[in-house]
Amino acid sequence: MEIKKRYHLFKSVFFIGMITLLNTGESIAQSSDDLSKIEASQGGASPLVFEPKENDMPLIAPGNFVNASETAVREGLGNFFHKIETAQPVTVAFIGGSITQGNFCYRLQTARYLQHLYPKVSFKWVNAGVSGTGTDLAAFRLKEQVLDYKPDLVFIEFAVNKAYAPGMEGLIRQIINNNQQTDICLLYTILNGQTKIYQDGKIPENIARLDSLAAYYKLPSIHLGMEAAELEKEGALIWKNDKPVDGKILFSNDGIHPLAKGGNLYAAAIARGLEKIEKVQTPAAHQLGPPLITDSWDNARMFDPFVAATFDANWKFIRTTDSVHLKQFSNWFNKVAYADQPGASFTFRFKGDLFGIFDIGGPEVGQLQFKVDGHPVLLQRMSSPELIYYVTDNTQGEPTLDRFNFFCNDRYRGQHDLIQLTPGVHEITVTISDKKADKKAILTEKQSQDISQHPEKYERTAVYIGKILIRGQII
Repeated sequence: MEIKKRYHLFKSVFFIGMITLLNTGESIAQSSDDLSKIEASQGGASPLVFEPKENDMPLIAPGNFVNASETAVREGLGNFFHKIETAQPVTVAFIGGSITQGNFCYRLQTARYLQHLYPKVSFKWVNAGVSGTGTDLAAFRLKEQVLDYKPDLVFIEFAVNKAYAPGMEGLIRQIINNNQQTDICLLYTILNGQTKIYQDGKIPENIARLDSLAAYYKLPSIHLGMEAAELEKEGALIWKNDKPVDGKILFSNDGIHPLAKGGNLYAAAIARGLEKIEKVQTPAAHQLGPPLITDSWDNARMFDPFVAATFDANWKFIRTTDSVHLKQFSNWFNKVAYADQPGASFTFRFKGDLFGIFDIGGPEVGQLQFKVDGHPVLLQRMSSPELIYYVTDNTQGEPTLDRFNFFCNDRYRGQHDLIQLTPGVHEITVTISDKKADKKAILTEKQSQDISQHPEKYERTAVYIGKILIRGQII
């Protein structure tokens, strides 16, 4: 039991669809107390279109911090600034993890700063931040949550969400393939322990991985944490603490997610970067040559389940706005496919090499089993520092994919998993299993109060499918 509990705890902390903290190679970790605070920061979907309200936040200023390495201009944002100068309507999209999704971490302050700086410009703002997810899910989300809004500028923030470079390249290439006039700027946030790396005059390894792509595609990039690192070195800032300390800036409570004052520092770095980048104003089409790493994420897409798959009679489609528990996800999923009967199944066909599900986890969720091309398969968990996924096997692995995890304790959140196949045409059948996980073993003792008081809530085998993820083409 203890081995099983430790396995599930590891799975829950690093599982795709959870916080997916980066593995930098620099031995930086979050404590269990930090993870509890991070858990509290995760929630449902935010509105994709937002408006920065002046009364909600102070107006940030670029400030006088100077570090020549903070912003790399490269070929700049000429198309964006040309529209700004000619007072054309402009759409700015932010895509990232919880730091992008959250209020006051940098996004709202940046939007208000730009709106104040260019009052004659009509801005539209898109928030495609999804907490606890990295560039892999973002590559599937990009078209629906960003590109369909026809952005002029896309800010990408994924440094503390495993910094999966192939997925980042997929984002860059999809944006350019969609519209060569869309400008892109990479933003690098940091977490607990990485201020010391900046203080030593170095760049965190995870950020260096991503910046090699920015350099290859000649895109501007901004390090958001350099000023905070300098202030910490001077004794003027505390990176992580439970409570404010008189006379000092408290950046965060958990070592990752900025409080408002920390978010102001991040936004000020963006303001300084844009001042520097604005000097390179030549509009130009972005050219797409061969990939630096891979082009395998160029064709990642997500589909509504009722469009991509055929469901048996055990399933029904629920409008998320009609459910008390699910309405918080309505900005991601208009409807979800729902069933709770073991044996309920759905089938889809695609041409490609990878598929997955983007679903909603909660106390009542169960487990799924899969058939590939008519044959039951076992799932073998594969892990790299940047990505966790599954491969199918006939002899070893787990017969089911558990939709319950460490973060499903009396709460609901979006999550996803990916399964890799050999390239080709495949038929996938997904079935709700009659097997039930030992959910109490997955949770910590501190989390067990609700399951002890309401065991019937956890005994079900429900599944809520929000999107089907395909790297390839639905057929």
